[in-house]
Amino acid sequence: MFTKLKKSTSEKPEKGFTIIEVMIVLAIAGLILLIVFLAVPALQRNSRNTQRKNDVQAVLGGISTYFSNNNGAAPGSLADIQSEVKTSFYQTADIDFGTGNTAIATPSNSIMYIRIGGKCDGGNVGGTGATSRSVAVVYAVETGSGTSIKCQDS
Repeated sequence: MFTKLKKSTSEKPEKGFTIIEVMIVLAIAGLILLIVFLAVPALQRNSRNTQRKNDVQAVLGGISTYFSNNNGAAPGSLADIQSEVKTSFYQTADIDFGTGNTAIATPSNSIMYIRIGGKCDGGNVGGTGATSRSVAVVYAVETGSGTSIKCQDS
């Protein structure tokens, strides 16, 4: 009397995501965000360091131009080279007119020290091989654990 009904083949399966699928998507999104948050500070630090190195090159080039434009005379103050240097970093720089062998202050992240008559000697300013037209710039770069002092000469 009772007949068994066959299931219709035209029925569509239920739509939606399982909880496992949602959890996997959230885990992947969280992993991507974690990688981005870890990478961004290092990228910013590298960008600032690159800008500092470019500023040092601009200062060295500006001082070289000053020497050329003034018959080999050294600049007497930072104002003397401001027209030659097209960067914002130099505005906080100190020019050190000490001799090539005297100690130079340790720069912070926003200050560079310029030594007229100095040469870089293993990351420090020394007088070996320096002439009156030699210029050494000491500056700080950021590292993952603090700062590192660098020296660049002309």
